[in-house]
Amino acid sequence: MLFVSWNVNGLRACLKKGFEDFFKDVDADIFAIQETKLQRNQIDLEFEGYTSYYNDAIKKGYSGVAIYTKKEPMNVIYGMGIEEHDQEGRLITLEFEKFYFVAVYTPNSKRELERLDYRQVWEDAFRQHVQKLKESKPVVLCGDLNVAHNEIDLKNDKTNHKNAGFTDQERAKFSELLNSGFIDTFRYKYPETEMYSWWSYMFKAREKNAGWRIDYFVVSEDLKENIKDAYIYTEIMGSDHCPVGVELEGLE
Repeated sequence: MLFVSWNVNGLRACLKKGFEDFFKDVDADIFAIQETKLQRNQIDLEFEGYTSYYNDAIKKGYSGVAIYTKKEPMNVIYGMGIEEHDQEGRLITLEFEKFYFVAVYTPNSKRELERLDYRQVWEDAFRQHVQKLKESKPVVLCGDLNVAHNEIDLKNDKTNHKNAGFTDQERAKFSELLNSGFIDTFRYKYPETEMYSWWSYMFKAREKNAGWRIDYFVVSEDLKENIKDAYIYTEIMGSDHCPVGVELEGLE
């Protein structure tokens, strides 16, 4: 099965920049979207053969995640069931017979790290959420996790050490997630490859490939042998992020 995830930085804007072409061309079994920046009733977007699920932020024009799936889920869970974390439309979990699929948009710590403390609380709650899922069946989680894990995951590691997305605290939380029984699929397949999934709109960053790898597919360790390949679609424009993907065998 092919899974794809893309932070579109505004779905309505991305629709004007080739979103539908990529969606149809890649032909994913499950396609996750972050930063929809809309309410579901503001858009009419359906694809033949897919069912869609949206979790919108209460605040209009902010955050939001969605999933389009060919495979009908047994169950759909919106958020974590924790009110303080479920206001911003950041999480959808689909349950299938053989696995859980989790689409997430992790809170950004922001400039001056004004949300870093909240981000730490969110990370702990999210890790508990996926660990609980993992107790009953394998987990595939994806999305914009808003962290470059190691120096290889961003172009300018030394100048960004204390900036949002590359603080010791954020990196440590991602390590905690992996150490609790999960695998970063791209790094597992390509341990030495320097590729990025997000570039600032400033300073011609994408043109210079001065980017960050902050979009991930992470799977529970019991799926290690199922990982066929992992992808970063750097050639796809339309957002300040590019799509990422993973191909997993044996989940049909």
